Amino acid sequence: MEYRPKIRWIWLKETNIRHHQPAAQGMLVSWIRLKYTQHFIRSSTGKAFLQQSKKTLHTHFRNFHLIPLKGLATSPLSPISTSTSKEMEVLPIRTTFTLPAPIPPWPSGEGFATGSIDLGGLEVRQISTFTKVWATHEAGPDNLGATFFRPSPIPAGFFMLGCYCQPNNKPLFGWILVGKGDDNGDEAVAGVLRKPVDYTLVWSSETVRIKQDGYGYIWLPLPPQGYEAVGFIVTNSSEKPSLDEMRCIRSDLTDPCEKDMWIWGTRKVNNESVINVYGSRPKHRGTRAFGVCVGAFIAQVDGSASPLTLACLKNKDFGLSCMPNLSQIDALMQAYSPWIYFHPNERYLPSSVSWFFNNGALLYEQGGSKPSPIDPIGSNLPQGGSNDGSFWLDLPVDKGGKERVKRGDLESSECYLHVKPMLGAVFTDIAIWVFYPFNGPARAKVTFVDVKLGKIGQHVGDWEHVTLRISNFNGELWRVFLSQHGIGRWMYASELEFQGGNHVVTYASLHGHSFYAKPGLVLQGNRKLGIGIRNDCGRGKLSMDMGMRYILVAAEYLSSIIEPPWLDYTREWGPKISYKAASEICKAVRFLPGKLKPMVVDLINKLPKEVLGEEGPTGPKMKRSWNDDEV
Repeated sequence: MEYRPKIRWIWLKETNIRHHQPAAQGMLVSWIRLKYTQHFIRSSTGKAFLQQSKKTLHTHFRNFHLIPLKGLATSPLSPISTSTSKEMEVLPIRTTFTLPAPIPPWPSGEGFATGSIDLGGLEVRQISTFTKVWATHEAGPDNLGATFFRPSPIPAGFFMLGCYCQPNNKPLFGWILVGKGDDNGDEAVAGVLRKPVDYTLVWSSETVRIKQDGYGYIWLPLPPQGYEAVGFIVTNSSEKPSLDEMRCIRSDLTDPCEKDMWIWGTRKVNNESVINVYGSRPKHRGTRAFGVCVGAFIAQVDGSASPLTLACLKNKDFGLSCMPNLSQIDALMQAYSPWIYFHPNERYLPSSVSWFFNNGALLYEQGGSKPSPIDPIGSNLPQGGSNDGSFWLDLPVDKGGKERVKRGDLESSECYLHVKPMLGAVFTDIAIWVFYPFNGPARAKVTFVDVKLGKIGQHVGDWEHVTLRISNFNGELWRVFLSQHGIGRWMYASELEFQGGNHVVTYASLHGHSFYAKPGLVLQGNRKLGIGIRNDCGRGKLSMDMGMRYILVAAEYLSSIIEPPWLDYTREWGPKISYKAASEICKAVRFLPGKLKPMVVDLINKLPKEVLGEEGPTGPKMKRSWNDDEV
């Protein structure tokens, strides 16, 4: 068969071309525009030519390497710039994300969405407009760098508590708190705010060879005795900032904090960087935790494991007047309620809990003579106690009824809301729970082969949820949590798909019902080797508007909410499966090549019970996230 060479281009990636000569520039352009074929590159003449060209270019450029770009769509006659493609493209952070539709006016209430929250003598506001201070253009997530900002403008009487930082690979979408004390800034009064006594330089970019806008300097405020710093300040000058620019917080209004998601470092991965910049969050998070997220960042130099020098804020009185009332909760659901799109091949759909009970679900008791039917609201279910295995639910006994209930009933399906304060009650979490009567079998992907896993993954009863995190300052949607097989992931609103205004779009995985933000395949396992459990998502014809039918089943801060009896059922919503997992694994891998078998067996054995399906799940109130943060 005749070999037909494909056209390729040589791309020279120059990591430091700040001070090269014009002659070298011309050579660089000619070199990039050199067209070659596979025949030429593989020939001895071609190899010698490449080696000689490398030596010539090395006299002008200190650090370069050649990358053959397959399928590079560049015309031989098009101009080639010596700037890297990263410098030429518009970085995502140069655009500001806003929700697709304006935030609606909220129904009247006490303190929700008034723009300001009192933390017990410290009034704070959320600022989401910024002035750029300094930026890098490489390293960090996606090797695109990060940008550092100051809040601007700051309302009269309020003071900056720290600077904001965000990676460049996302549109600008963030905030930071500013504070106002009850002493009007009078330094003679031991109020909640005080100026720092000095600054210490934590890190400077002067000695780091990265693409950057000038030099950046990160300073730590040194607080007076009895006060804490809750943020760093960033400058583009080596001169110390003015002491008037920031304020420290009285210690009784602070709480311990910890690092959150990685924002930037001097390398592409954080474990190789001289400095790493992380988001910050309260160390203790939950419905009764007082820590308040400031929105500032944490800078960690040389991987220091020393105790963090920053604190977060604290809602000292833990007042809940800023939480939404009933009419405001309804308005939030009308504004933000998600859509669920099911895979085109999905057989096991959601239903309401009452439909499940009314259509033959049974309550079993260990040692009991026969199962009992369940009334529509679950009032005959055992209440409270621990999950001791003495009770469980199951499908109808008759085969026809069992198969019918497995498939669920989308028309009857409804969502169950748990509304709770989070991050010191400056945010509201609306956890939206969905019930499926049955979780279907799992499938694995082994390189290019799909493997059915038999009964692995099947179980009766499946609870999944989406959580909306909403700012109590203005009612804006900030983040969305998507549950995924007992774990899950927080997504910023700027990373999500919307439809019909500000309604989030989610995709439920085939059979397993985990939530994802995009259609396609998500592999749970070793992605590099292409071995893992398949989570296939697609935009099928069937969908569910989570705002169409919902019931507020719990909001502990509102005394008027009556919880349904089934919510306090603490045992499992399905029986323990009688199959032997080892036998099912052997069946699944019997046709695989010898080297792949142990890898797949090891993968399956490490799966959580929610995926293996060896026993039914517990209800929403038994999940750790009911009282704690999601992750």
